[in-house]
Amino acid sequence: MIDLTRYDPVWAAAEPYMRARKNDVHVPLSFDWCVTLLEHYPKADVDICLLAILLHDIGWHSIDHGEIVSQGFRSENYLQSDVRCLHEAEGVRMGTEILQDLGWSATTIDAVCEIIDGHDTRPDPHHLNDRIVRDADKLWRFEVTGMGIASEWFGKNPHEYADRLESAILPKLETDYAKTLAADALVSSRRRLKLHVL
Repeated sequence: MIDLTRYDPVWAAAEPYMRARKNDVHVPLSFDWCVTLLEHYPKADVDICLLAILLHDIGWHSIDHGEIVSQGFRSENYLQSDVRCLHEAEGVRMGTEILQDLGWSATTIDAVCEIIDGHDTRPDPHHLNDRIVRDADKLWRFEVTGMGIASEWFGKNPHEYADRLESAILPKLETDYAKTLAADALVSSRRRLKLHVL
């Protein structure tokens, strides 16, 4: 059983940076998905994965919301956009400051920041910890809440976005367990959102 209370000081320190881009919803949901994945993959490092998922998107706080949507979600090559790279770099900077202030070791900070730096833009993961964080970052989108928020980012209705999740996102998940979780969540979300008729 993971003691999640040990991360409460990190949540408190990161909270001021979580209002951008609905990260105050995205990050807690992704954190829970990360816990689920960690329970299935015991060889992963719990601290590194949970700190990385908790801090991975705080860098969006430094970017104008209009630019986040127009460049980070609706541009032709959005995954390689300047704002995507900037939010990763800012996440590394801000995450380093938070973890240093809270007394985490330099080794842990380096491992966490290695994941944050490139979590959206790097084509391939480096290791199991990286794979788990990448999957947790995407799994929340398969929930009703995630579909509602992310479909707006991408300028799609929920039906269109569910189809995109199935065709473009689910196959790119890194772990087999995440693919199973995503497929199950997508079936449930489609049913709950009445996408067979809407």
